[in-house]
Parts: sequence; structure tokens; C-alpha cells
Amino acid sequence: MIGILRKITPHFLISFYHLCWAFLSAVFYRFPSQKMIVIGITGTGGKSTVAEMVYQILEQAGYKTACFSSIAFKIHKRQEVNRFKMTMPGRGYIQKLLKKAVDAGCRYAIIEVTSEGILQHRHRFIDFDVAVFTNLSPEHIERHKGFDKYRKAKGKFFQAVKKIHIVNLDDENVDYFLQFPADKKYGYRIKGQESEVESQELEIIEAKEVLTKQNYSSFIIHNLPFKLHLLGRFNIYNSLAAICVGLSQGVNLETCKKALERIKIISGRMEIVISEPFRVVVDYAHTPDALEKVYKEIENWKLKAKGSAMICVLGACGGGRDKWKRPVLGKIAAKHCDRIILTNEDPYDENPNQILSEIRSGISNFQIPNSNLYEILDRREAIKKALSLARSRDVVIITGKGCEPWMCVADGKKIPWDDRQVVREEFNKLKKYEANN
Repeated sequence: MIGILRKITPHFLISFYHLCWAFLSAVFYRFPSQKMIVIGITGTGGKSTVAEMVYQILEQAGYKTACFSSIAFKIHKRQEVNRFKMTMPGRGYIQKLLKKAVDAGCRYAIIEVTSEGILQHRHRFIDFDVAVFTNLSPEHIERHKGFDKYRKAKGKFFQAVKKIHIVNLDDENVDYFLQFPADKKYGYRIKGQESEVESQELEIIEAKEVLTKQNYSSFIIHNLPFKLHLLGRFNIYNSLAAICVGLSQGVNLETCKKALERIKIISGRMEIVISEPFRVVVDYAHTPDALEKVYKEIENWKLKAKGSAMICVLGACGGGRDKWKRPVLGKIAAKHCDRIILTNEDPYDENPNQILSEIRSGISNFQIPNSNLYEILDRREAIKKALSLARSRDVVIITGKGCEPWMCVADGKKIPWDDRQVVREEFNKLKKYEANN
């Protein structure tokens, strides 16, 4: 019934409804953002990781900080899991969290800002001081009716923030975000991938001597070496974004280094759940760009461990979301994975078999032997199969959900879920079986 009403209601009325919610919520909670410095992070990938990194940097610097991301809601030392399955909650919940942060004495608040949140005015009546752009690649294309409109939604956020802008200079969309005026601008990049952007108005932070290994990532800024537990080139970009935020707030580089090097994991983001005798990695990657980056990183590990295989478990979200990307995800998996297991992700009311069929259509042009391609709808069984196939030095990579606490199925039902917990349970069962046989 609600879905039918949404379809027949004029768009301007729906937009006005969301705008009213945003305004009335700000009034009800007495505009809490005016009492803090608020940092908004937008982009297709990396938002949660950058948010957590900034949180750690500001806390390391001695500031009480709140952080609201797709992973968790943190207010200084207290946190709760984000169970909304929504990065940027609506209906005043963000204002409620900001009021709690003010009451807890927080100096800073960090908010992931999504394109859907922007469409629904969830960013309105929040006084953002800093806007961060991580990267941009196609996502929510059907919702926005095109990539340009998706980018424009992100641009509305930058247009609304007047004080500090921080941008990824190595992203091809950087010029679009640089056009918006701000009192101070920072740009970050990796040496050797310089964009043509050079401006006296832009303070540039550049990482040199970048290394990504199986157990760490490292780089140098202004002769200061950083060595992170977090893996992948993309996490170096995330670190640079967070460092820029720190510097913009007067936090020195040494403090940024100390905070970043203390981070062991970001939940569900390139998280190594099992280390021996093979590796099992859980990652949230659910867009083609993110999946490609994760696979390429793990492929580098494979090259260094001759004879190892990459076993990939993946699916695609249902509910009519970004159907275009399903065959693209399949194509990427076929290019990089030795064995592919297609499975449920969050089918919602769509036919799960149809979703897998659309992913498989992207694999069909590759010569993948039937023995290396599996379709197992039950996600637990799919993970179990992947673990049973893995041998010493192999890497099992499970993508799409990360640390999400639910699986969304038909009729609005949510099944409690955690890829990481399922991996541990099935791995322990496998060990017991092998010990008894």
C-alpha cells in the first residue's frame, strides 16, 4: 500500500514531506549541530572507513567526538550497531543523535552523507563545517535516473557547505567538486597519479612511496612514515582523506599517524576473519568499482603466493536496486576469481534465482568450467562450500554485506545475519569434521 502511494504521489509533495521532517526535527532538538563542528563525508566508496578514521584521529587529539556511519553510531566512548540497514537514517534520527552528542559534551560530529539522504533532505538544517569527497562511480543509477544526476546530488551537499572542502584529486570527478566555493580547500593524492589540479588556493597532501602488502599498507607524507594494519590501496586514499580532516582542524601529522596506526580493523571492510590455513576476507563491496578494487588487491596476494586460488562468494541486492550492475559484477568476478559461488545477498521481494541469473549473464562470455561456478541460494551453504573448497594459501573473499546485521527477504522480513559470524561457525564445524575423520 505504501509503495502504491509513493508511485501516485507527485515528487514535489514527497520532497516537501521530507523537507518538513528535517526542519521540524531540527526545531524539536533545538538545532544541535550549531553547538558542534560537523564533518560530512560523501562519495560512492570509503565513507564508513574515513568516518571511523576521522573519529580515531579526533579522539586521539583529545576531542570528544560522535560518529554516525553505516556501521555504528558512536558518541564518544559509547556505541551501538546501526541496525537500520540505512547509512543515513531519516525522520529526525540524525538530529536526535546530534542532540545526544551535544549532551555528552562532544566537540565534533562525523556523518556519512548519502545521495539518498540528500534527495530526502536529511542533510538540511545540519550546519556542516567540513565536506569530504572520497570518490565517485556509478551507483543508485536507477534511483537518480542517470550518473550525472547521482553526481549532482552529491554536489548539492558540497554546495551547501561553505567552510572547508576536502577532495580526492585522483578521482576523475574532482573538477566537478572543486567548482563549489569554500573558505579553505584541501586535496589529497598518491604521488605518480597527479591530476592536473594545481592551485595556490588548494592545500595538497600527497602520499609517497606507497606499498600495499598482505599484512600492512604504508606510505610517507612530509617525510613521516605511516604503516597501517588496514589493507589495500583504497585504504591509503581513505587515510589521506582522514588526515586532511585532521589537519584542517589543527591536528598535527604525528597525532594522525598514531591514531591511524592503532586501527586494527574496520568492521566488514577488508576484514580478515580467518588467517590460517587459508584466508577468509569479508568486505562490503557491492558496486562494480569497489568489487574490482578488492579483487585486484587480493589478486596481488595470490601472485605472491604461487599456486593459491581466489574463491569468491557474491550476490547482488534485490528490491529493484541497480539491476544494471548485476551482469557487470559477474563479469568482474569472471575476470579475477578462480572459483565463483553466486548466492543470495538481500533479495527483498525479487526472485532470488532471477538475480543470480542476471549476474551469471555477465559470466557467460568467459570460459569458466562448470566445476568452478556454483549457484547456491542459501548464503550459509554458499559460505560453507567456499570454505570446503579452500586449501592452504587460498583466499576466500565474501562480498556484498560486510558487517550488516540483517538479510532482507520477501514481505519486509529481516533475518539476523553476520557474514563474519557465519564464517567462524562454519569454519569451526569444518575443523571438527576434519579432526573426526
